[in-house]
Amino acid sequence: MAAKANRTSGADGNRYAAFLRGVNVGGITIKSADLRKVFEELGLREVRTVLASGNVVFESTSTDAAALKRTIESALRTAFDYDAWIVLLPVDEVREILAAYPFDPERADWQPYIMFASDTAVLDELNELAPQLDPDRERIQLGRGVLYWEVQRGHTLDSVFGKASSKKKYKSTTTTRNVRTVQKVVA
Repeated sequence: MAAKANRTSGADGNRYAAFLRGVNVGGITIKSADLRKVFEELGLREVRTVLASGNVVFESTSTDAAALKRTIESALRTAFDYDAWIVLLPVDEVREILAAYPFDPERADWQPYIMFASDTAVLDELNELAPQLDPDRERIQLGRGVLYWEVQRGHTLDSVFGKASSKKKYKSTTTTRNVRTVQKVVA
């Protein structure tokens, strides 16, 4: 079983992780079983939802991630009647992103996050906030296709980066996950 859990591609497909933006917050409620069904109806295999925050791991024969992303977003919009956006990455890449987390994910009283983006220019723009941040309250660091962030527990929403990254203009291109959630996605 361990070999299968670590497998990212097989003879008939590639393993992907889809991170949905804004699921089960702000009035958009999607049950895991319903979410899994949408992915399965697209012909995707070994579909597994992780937690209730819009994380789906699956296998696909497609190697065109951009086309697959558009197909999944369209299916989600149709099934759940909301503006669906996802960040889609190969599981191997998510594993590498997680391994590169630059801060101590076990730091007491701090939250470790990874911001995923479908448009890396957005990450460059948000990274310009780094000099404005109080390192005693929060820090960010640009990674390959992500922005790593750690913030004092209880200040996620009222921190400088938290306020800036939650602006509407980033809604369609970014989504943030706690490191512990990402660990479960790649497990």
